[in-house]
Amino acid sequence: MTLRLHTIIASTRPGRVGAPVADWFQDAAKKNGKFDAHLVDIASFEFPVYDEPFHPRMQKYQHEHTKRWAESVAAADAFVFVTPEYNFNPTPALVNALNYVYSEWNYKPAGFVSYGGVSGGLRAVEAAKGILTTLKVVPIVEAVVIPFVANQMKDGLFQPNDIQTQAAGDLLNELHRWATALKPMRG
Repeated sequence: MTLRLHTIIASTRPGRVGAPVADWFQDAAKKNGKFDAHLVDIASFEFPVYDEPFHPRMQKYQHEHTKRWAESVAAADAFVFVTPEYNFNPTPALVNALNYVYSEWNYKPAGFVSYGGVSGGLRAVEAAKGILTTLKVVPIVEAVVIPFVANQMKDGLFQPNDIQTQAAGDLLNELHRWATALKPMRG
């Protein structure tokens, strides 16, 4: 059985470069062939700030956006978050989406493709890892880091360098190892 990967676009900002970066990574994931790769855009769920009346552990979801999100998260065996850095942190949209559900995240690995200015989004990744471990997600070390992302955008498309292309392959290979190892824990 092929494991399912969700590459999640974490920015919802108009004019975001996250979508072209995620498109590139999604293509890399398909070429890698180890996952049934799916692109998921947080913006398409149109989340308000958390609005469920019950704690996510109870899974008593009242709103359609939460039910769709729970199904999406539950369907995946692994995640890659494509995220910028906002004030040294993950996007508010990503933090909100992570907190909408709980059990659906448990015992799955996650990696990051981060982008931004000089730090390439690394501070946001480190801050997000604390949230992920609370959700029983295993964040892996391998990552793709894209500093000064605007310099790699050409005609609306992201143009990776050789280091980023290699890093994407390394991330996918290690993520697959973890997804395979963790799957029995969700039994």
